Amino acid sequence: MTESLDRVARIQREWARERPDVDVRPQGVIGRLHRLGAYLTEELCVVYRKYGLGEGDFDVLAALRRAGSPFERAPGELAEYTMVTTGAMTKRVDRLERAGLVSRRASESDGRGRVVALTPEGRALIDRAFSEHMANERRLLGALTEDEAARLEFLLVKWLAAAEGPRG
Repeated sequence: MTESLDRVARIQREWARERPDVDVRPQGVIGRLHRLGAYLTEELCVVYRKYGLGEGDFDVLAALRRAGSPFERAPGELAEYTMVTTGAMTKRVDRLERAGLVSRRASESDGRGRVVALTPEGRALIDRAFSEHMANERRLLGALTEDEAARLEFLLVKWLAAAEGPRG
């Protein structure tokens, strides 16, 4: 990437000129991550849309598929695995159920609770979408060598752990 095309470097130069009293170096990392985040989200959503899914829909179907056979989870567990509220999860599951991709039934262990499960159609769809999703992620990392990607992952794991704090 040439500096003439790097918007973040241009913004940093302008701020450094206008506010030499402020260290703008953090903007180099944060600004680029912010731009990359928006770019990556859009590029990932291209695959989701190809399968008629939104980002949240893909997230729910993937969480159910990762559960292993019989590919089901309680709504609260789904919310935990997708990091969304149970209220938002209800809307997502409603939409996926109407599309025939998931079903709901009473929990065998707790008659008051519900369980969300992939339908055979939902499992087939998420399997196809996930394969293409991973190919897309490999493409998106194509500018990095395997070693660079591994180093970046190490740094991101460290930073995310510090940002999220201890779990308990």
